[in-house]
Amino acid sequence: MSRIHSSAVVDSRAELAGDVEIGPGAVIGPQVKIDTGTVVGPHVVIDGDVTIGRDNRIFAHAVLGTPPQDLKYRNEPTRLVLGDANLIREFVTIHRGTPHGGGVTRIGSHVFLMAYVHVAHDNQLGDHVVVANSVQVAGHVEIAEHAVIGGCSAIHQFVRVGAHAFVGGGSVVVMDVPPFCKAAGNRARLIGLNGTGLRRRGFPVDQVRLLRRSYRLAFQSELLVAEAADLIAEQILPRCPPAALLVDFLRQPSQRGITH
Repeated sequence: MSRIHSSAVVDSRAELAGDVEIGPGAVIGPQVKIDTGTVVGPHVVIDGDVTIGRDNRIFAHAVLGTPPQDLKYRNEPTRLVLGDANLIREFVTIHRGTPHGGGVTRIGSHVFLMAYVHVAHDNQLGDHVVVANSVQVAGHVEIAEHAVIGGCSAIHQFVRVGAHAFVGGGSVVVMDVPPFCKAAGNRARLIGLNGTGLRRRGFPVDQVRLLRRSYRLAFQSELLVAEAADLIAEQILPRCPPAALLVDFLRQPSQRGITH
């Protein structure tokens, strides 16, 4: 049976699994669905069409699923979807999607959003993403798996941050950050391969070496982006399967351009 504090306001139409915990003063709207093992802290507000997976921990004063901050939004039906085992710390805000942005804001699993993070409408966050305190993420942003965003950074709308990338604290990111790369500054520029992060995640030494060579081809040579992608695919990908993430990223269309 769910444990709901006597001061919480939970709409009778909300769907809560049997062992969900709702803290004092929390407000849960009628379209909310929360799966088993999730704990909702004091004074959290979850409203709109929101689906939350298993074993999430949502800390005090977080606000999830409220309407997007978009002047074009006219109260159309849109959603927020969270996976499993996420940590959503104090005062985090996550807005649901917009019709022109696909309609869904999506947070993967094992994501850590630290205090005061804002995740705007239509964002797509992959698994194991870490976003440090007070980061502001504009709409339509994609942050791929295992990316880390340093505290007090700002990310422009439509930016892509690739898998295993690292953004230094206090950065202003206005262009895409490729997989495996480090970026920092205002405006953010590439500062090398995220070698430390890759080693911490168990990438073999030979793969890190080949990814470093890929970085040099893509961002420290005179090759065009498309030429670098083709060369990486031909020379490095057969020996380093993770390089496919970089090749695909370079070949995909970019609305903001790629940080260099």
